[in-house]
Amino acid sequence: MKTMMSMLCVTGLWLGLWGQPALASDIKVFAAASLKTAMDEIAATWRGADGSTAVMVYAGSPALAKQIIEGAPADVFISADLAWMDELDGRGLIVKSTRRNLLGNTLVLVAPSSSTATADLANPSDLRRLLADGRLSVADVEAVPAGRYAKAALESLGLWDSVRDRLAQTQNVRLALAFVARGEAPLGVVYGSDAIAEPKVRVDAVFPATSHPPIIYPAAAVAGAHEDISQSFLSFLSTPESAAIFVKNGFTTLGTTSP
Repeated sequence: MKTMMSMLCVTGLWLGLWGQPALASDIKVFAAASLKTAMDEIAATWRGADGSTAVMVYAGSPALAKQIIEGAPADVFISADLAWMDELDGRGLIVKSTRRNLLGNTLVLVAPSSSTATADLANPSDLRRLLADGRLSVADVEAVPAGRYAKAALESLGLWDSVRDRLAQTQNVRLALAFVARGEAPLGVVYGSDAIAEPKVRVDAVFPATSHPPIIYPAAAVAGAHEDISQSFLSFLSTPESAAIFVKNGFTTLGTTSP
């Protein structure tokens, strides 16, 4: 429980970053927690024409979207699903012409790297057996994109009923990953990119792409100040340099403009 609370505090610090001082020309990029490893590297290499930099803020997509709705000074939003970008779009809070489907991802079942257990996703009783007295670590299955993808996949494969009462739900997917990495949960459902980012977990199984909606990360400039610089940053995300970083970290690049 102490570890869980400390991780929740980290999430609070991420959200609190938008209130910290930054140069007038710097932009604040609100990005889904699963993007942290890749985006930290990309942000470190980007500079605007005026020397501006990107200040990164990470959390679950719903938490970030709600912060923007409440007036947080964000310049770019990168969600882990279409729904939360649609929410901001419907409220007129993004620059529609800048919206693009940037990345794709996979969904995987992970276990601590020291574990030798192997799960059979075709056998509902097998997953419950491997959990034993532990819980399946997932992001919030009703609100957070990774959790919603996880629930859809588990339902599609006939596994949901066997684990629905054995879930440890978290505020974002990186917290779900951390619980497995720390041995606080024997199994977790996270993105393939998360598994690459954490050496203390291993991939036990990959969920079929057909078992859940396509995992799409849309990106857009938030309406308001710094729109020109924000568009420059968004363009940089589609360069070969950025694409190589995303691919290295387990994402697939899309780079298309959303209608």
